[in-house]
Amino acid sequence: MKETIEKIKEQAKEDIKNISDMKILQNIKIKYLGKKCELTSILKSLGSLSIEERPIIGNLVNKTKAEIEELIKVKENEFKKAEIAKKLEKETIDITLPSTKFIRGSKHPVNRMIEKIEDLFVSMGYDVVSGPELETDEFCFERLNLPKGHPARDMQDSFYITDEYLLRTQTSSVQARTLLKYKDCPEPIRIIVPGKTYRKEDDATHSHQFCQCEGLVIDKRENHVSLADLKGTLEIFVKEVIGDNLDLRFRPSYFPFTEPSYEVDVTCFKCQGKGCALCKQTGWIEILGAGIVHPNVLEMNGYDPKLWGGFAFGPGLERLTMFRYGIPDMRYLYTNDIRFLKQFDRKEND
Repeated sequence: MKETIEKIKEQAKEDIKNISDMKILQNIKIKYLGKKCELTSILKSLGSLSIEERPIIGNLVNKTKAEIEELIKVKENEFKKAEIAKKLEKETIDITLPSTKFIRGSKHPVNRMIEKIEDLFVSMGYDVVSGPELETDEFCFERLNLPKGHPARDMQDSFYITDEYLLRTQTSSVQARTLLKYKDCPEPIRIIVPGKTYRKEDDATHSHQFCQCEGLVIDKRENHVSLADLKGTLEIFVKEVIGDNLDLRFRPSYFPFTEPSYEVDVTCFKCQGKGCALCKQTGWIEILGAGIVHPNVLEMNGYDPKLWGGFAFGPGLERLTMFRYGIPDMRYLYTNDIRFLKQFDRKEND
């Protein structure tokens, strides 16, 4: 029995020594260490041996299997190292070759515009605040003097999620939230609210998703916050953000949450006021709505309109971006075309 075990061991060593690849090695492993190998058969036949021989032969078989297993493990490591070396040799990088040019993006022009506006108004003493994009009908309409059934609701084709919740159509909803939050605070309110809004619109100067920047100033009546203050604020805003070479005009308009109300137009950057398809032959493009905060809005949100007053305004940021960078179609801003976006690093001269 000992001679048989020794022959098996020697034969295994010879076979393992001559193995040329991993597949053959796996077959050898099954042959000498598998469930049906000769060494396993010897272990199963120990019952036919004498009591004295059983432990001797059993230990010898286990020792032989351990030796064969170690030899196979060493051979496996040799094959693995050879495979890694071959792979590294094949994938060697020639560091003398020219480098691959990485396409580098740039800050989105709308984000540039938001930062520009924030910097300007913070320098004027305003706070930057935010609010939820999924808004309730109460804050989006009712607390802004647009009760259910109000005809002005038809001016905004809204994305309703439920009967109560909708994607906000304007950042003015944050105006109502801010007024409620500070209704017991005697300090003035000066805020801007840059953020996304949503309406069912889509053409060269409108988008179903667009950005606004709500502005709100509330102070005591004795401090005389007037339409002149609003006009002066907007003149500084437009000149700083868009440029000094554009003319402004203020024309009366209607908004449920301001009274009086007006819209601000600027000279069309494409035709310089001569009239073109972009400005619909008028020479002007409207960029924002503004006005004195309606007494009903103040009262519904906890302020006495006899003691408090102020103004609000809300420019569309995409339109301002179009003016600043000379973009003829708002839809270009949402194409995610890096060829379009990367040019603004060169155009920014701030």
